[in-house]
Amino acid sequence: MQASAFASDIDAYLAYLDLERGLSRNTREGYQRDLEQCAAFVAREGAADWRRVSAEQAGAWVRSLSRGAPSSQARKLTALRMFARFMVREGLRPDDFTELLSGPKLVRRLPGTLSPEEVGRLLASPSGGDPASLRDRALLEFFYSSGLRVSELAALTLQQVDLKNGFARVFGKGSKERVVPMGARARDAVGAWIDSGRPHFVKARTRSELFLSSRGTSLSRVALWAIVKKHAKRAGIAKTVKPHLLRHSFATHLLSGGADLRSIQEMLGHASISTTQIYTAVGGRRLQDEHARFHPRNREK
Repeated sequence: MQASAFASDIDAYLAYLDLERGLSRNTREGYQRDLEQCAAFVAREGAADWRRVSAEQAGAWVRSLSRGAPSSQARKLTALRMFARFMVREGLRPDDFTELLSGPKLVRRLPGTLSPEEVGRLLASPSGGDPASLRDRALLEFFYSSGLRVSELAALTLQQVDLKNGFARVFGKGSKERVVPMGARARDAVGAWIDSGRPHFVKARTRSELFLSSRGTSLSRVALWAIVKKHAKRAGIAKTVKPHLLRHSFATHLLSGGADLRSIQEMLGHASISTTQIYTAVGGRRLQDEHARFHPRNREK
């Protein structure tokens, strides 16, 4: 295979992803690996470069992936489709050679959620006035109020939080910035932590991270998970409560309360509305459960 014949177009696409899409390095490197794998395969099938890859050759590559996990197959096909559309858009070839390709059908798992009553018990768990309880209460209140990703919450700094106006500036995937509102209870809890709790955690090595460990450094994602797990157990919640469960609960409860899906998408930092739409299925499932429990015709024998 003449690697350069394929590599130059891949490099141009990766540069586009860097400049225009702002994707994370891990996502970008994943696309690169997938495209290089495809290039090696179609070259063995006789293609001289990307401009001469046929739909049959691309289809043969997709079929060769059948031994892998369906999610991996779907990801690789998505990478190739996006690349093919880029080539057409840039005038590098006249047709989309992936247009008729089909991948595995994925069963999309609905995210688990906590009920509002369970969330209330979880948030009430750190009830003390000691510095650790102030931190845990602020962390849980802010987590549920904002719907942040675990990594975003762990990396949050004092400068990103505006308690007076009730919002935080968050840098999510691909370093994209978004503004996330904070509810009144979260503002109160975070304010109490900053004023009365955080100073007890400050050490010589402390920087500007909002939530600190006992060593005065930022909380790791593992430590954050341990805090959530500890208080879920104290609250008597039987479910396995991982940090992302609060994010899912945040979105589901907003939608159930009548929030606009686009607004939820913006708060969650989803690049596509299709990612956010999974929460409509969660809401629909809840409505079905409620209908089955309370509609009089369902109670009749």
